Formats: sequence, structure tokens, C-alpha cells
Amino acid sequence: MNRYSMIIQWSNEDQLFLVTIPEFANRVVMPCTYGKTRAEAIINGEEVIEMYLEAWQSEGESIPDPSTLQIA
Repeated sequence: MNRYSMIIQWSNEDQLFLVTIPEFANRVVMPCTYGKTRAEAIINGEEVIEMYLEAWQSEGESIPDPSTLQIA
């Protein structure tokens, strides 16, 4: 299980659930994936997270730390 955040938002324009990974925002074009259903979007988001982590690790690049939403 990874500890990265996913923001899942409905897009009326695309008629899809769009997935954004806040910790990857400075390194990846967002939204980074989507799904026809919320469940599909979550699965696709998990796959994208794993794909980027594996690629960055194999290329010797730094990996962003998971973060926690700070509520004031």
C-alpha cells in the first residue's frame, strides 16, 4: 500500500473522474489519469503512482515524500 494522496474529481466536460496526485504536481502533468467510475479512477491512480515510483527509482531520481493534508 502506498501512502500518497489522490484527489479524485468529476469532470462534466470529460464525463470522467480525474485523478491528481498532489505530491507529484511539480513533476507530472496533472491530472495524471482518470476512470469512468470512482473505483476505476482509484485503481488507475494506484497504478500510476507505482509506475512513476518505479521509473524514478530505476533512473536514480529523487522520490517525493508522501505528505499529509494539514488542516488549520
